[in-house]
This record gives sequence, C-alpha cells and structure tokens, in this order.
Amino acid sequence: MEWSLHPQLAADTTPIGDLALARVLLANDANYPWLILVPRRPGLIELIDLEPNEQVQLLGEIDAAARALKAVTECEKLNIAALGNIVAQLHVHVVARRHSDVAWPKPVWGVCPPIAYNPTVRDGLVGALRRGLQFNKSSG
Repeated sequence: MEWSLHPQLAADTTPIGDLALARVLLANDANYPWLILVPRRPGLIELIDLEPNEQVQLLGEIDAAARALKAVTECEKLNIAALGNIVAQLHVHVVARRHSDVAWPKPVWGVCPPIAYNPTVRDGLVGALRRGLQFNKSSG
C-alpha cells in the first residue's frame, strides 16, 4: 500500500513541506495559524499504529513545528491535538492561539466558519514557517 494524503486534508490545506516522517500543512483558515502534520505512512489511523521509534520521531517533528509556529506568530498558547473523528488518517493539529481570537478560550472546531487567507499573507506565513523548519523552496 502506498501513502497518499486524504483528499479532505489536501482540500483544506496549503503544503509547507516534508519533514523526515510527516508532511507539514497550513490549514486554510486565517482565524488561527494552524499546522497539520501527517505521517507519510500508509494506513495509519491512531498514534499507536506507528512503530515506537516513529512515535518518538513524530513527537520531535511536532515539537519543531510548534516551536516554528510560535516563533513566527508570537502566539500566547499552542493547542496540539490528534482527533481524527472526521478524517481518520492520522494527523496532528498544532494551532496558534491568542486570547483575542474568535474562539478563545474554546477549542477552534466549529466555532466559526474558516476565513480564507489573503494570498500574500498566506505566502508570507508559509515562507516564514519553511525557514523556521529549515525547508528549502523545493520542499512541499
């Protein structure tokens, strides 16, 4: 079986690049800067579906993504979650939160409709995150 990104994740995100294990995506929602990491292994649904060494690898990649997101956005709080109730493919959300965001202090899901990024703002954010994660331009 070959790995592929779930069509819903592909439709709802902008690619940033690939780390050793996970593809890093930016959620297309300007309400909150929001990364999604998807391990590039076929058939994964739960964190426990990863081999133990891959679980450690994913945790390190979540750490790197969260640190880059926090540095770029200067957010006040990070929310990190792996839910998968709608899209079963294993993916981890890393959401930059501010006390002033539209959902604070609630979780971001279902509070308000997504707002599309201004393309210039989105591209600037993607570029900053690629630099923070040390991706080159060909990554993603």
